[in-house]
Amino acid sequence: MSRFAFLNARLVDPEKAQVTTGGMLVEDGRITALMPAEAPAPGDAEVIDCGLKYLAPGIVDIGVKVCEPGERHKESYRSAGLAAAAGGVTTMITRPDTTPAIDSPETLEFVTRRANEASPVRVLPMAALTKGRDGREMTEIGFLMDAGAVAFSDCDRVVSDTRVFSRALTYARSLDALVIAHPQDPGLSRGAAATSGKFASLRGLPAVSVMAERMGLDRDIALVEMTGARYHADQITCARALPPLERARSNGLDISAGTSIHHLTLNALDVADYRTFFKLKPPLRDEQDRLAIAEAVSSGLIDVISSMHTPQDEESKRLPFEEAASGAVALETLLPAAMRLYHAGLIDLPVLWRAMSLNPARRMGLESGRLARGAPADLVLFDPDAPFLMDRATLRSKSRNTPFDGARMQGRVLGTWVAGARVFERDR
Repeated sequence: MSRFAFLNARLVDPEKAQVTTGGMLVEDGRITALMPAEAPAPGDAEVIDCGLKYLAPGIVDIGVKVCEPGERHKESYRSAGLAAAAGGVTTMITRPDTTPAIDSPETLEFVTRRANEASPVRVLPMAALTKGRDGREMTEIGFLMDAGAVAFSDCDRVVSDTRVFSRALTYARSLDALVIAHPQDPGLSRGAAATSGKFASLRGLPAVSVMAERMGLDRDIALVEMTGARYHADQITCARALPPLERARSNGLDISAGTSIHHLTLNALDVADYRTFFKLKPPLRDEQDRLAIAEAVSSGLIDVISSMHTPQDEESKRLPFEEAASGAVALETLLPAAMRLYHAGLIDLPVLWRAMSLNPARRMGLESGRLARGAPADLVLFDPDAPFLMDRATLRSKSRNTPFDGARMQGRVLGTWVAGARVFERDR
């Protein structure tokens, strides 16, 4: 591969929690040197002048839904990969909630082959924890790991049978497998379209209390304490869930937690007059919860920010709010949405990249997420101040169900590299 140098860049280093001006040398797909601002490029290297824009590790996005097999009209590995590259995402950790579910080595091998053929960014697949995601019989975790599964999850179908879940956790612990769960009490949250409160009552929407998340997390923490399994909560979205999470950490349990960019940047009032692009699972929370979750990310209590990219076609969204499908696309809008937190002074750039790149890479056992000698040259060059009007028609995803349609945003990806190869370049 070619040898090239990034010069005149603002380097966002999540490991050292700093932003410095300098450069970087890349050879054979890896970072070989970090250079001070005044250092010239080696004579035989191709020069990329960053123009004092920001260069950071590529985003590692846990929880991306790609709708192959079964619903390729909503999202394919090709379209998801193009959207990811345009959003600065260099690694997608994909969910198994497809049709059919990714619950066998054969299905896993199919999607892995499709991803390798079609996606310009790295793709690492999760597999289902139980067969068919039905919560009755656990999958062949060992065989699935051999086939390339990096984690196990039933996604938003909570395993309600505690005995089944405890057995799955015990078996996962014996293989050192990571289990990713969706902390919700399934009975309380069934059929809910909004968070309980005055707004939901005025709109006449079926609602669920934030305590459903707290109760689901409390149960999962108890089972992790009992089994010793490695556990990641995919979406912590309310202040009530933070104290038990903090206690679990202080007790030394192997628990990490994530949240979605939508729950960090939107609140329950954004639903307004039944706008179904804002219907998510769990539903958007009140403003005080949003601020509490942002503070938890800043302090490090919540480790990971993800897109929770969930494509839905027009037919499933253009329905009455209660009947519409949940979820929103976010691969391409993750970075500009995160810049809202930066410009509001809630989270600085190194902490954002700690949560979007370094921590998810570490949790998944990856080398990426760092600006360090020897690390993979998975990189994103971006301008945090570039303004634009979001137009969903320009998104590269097949489904364009974004809540940010028509919003004024700041922050654009200028270029993305995977293993030193450029996979996206914005026309300036």
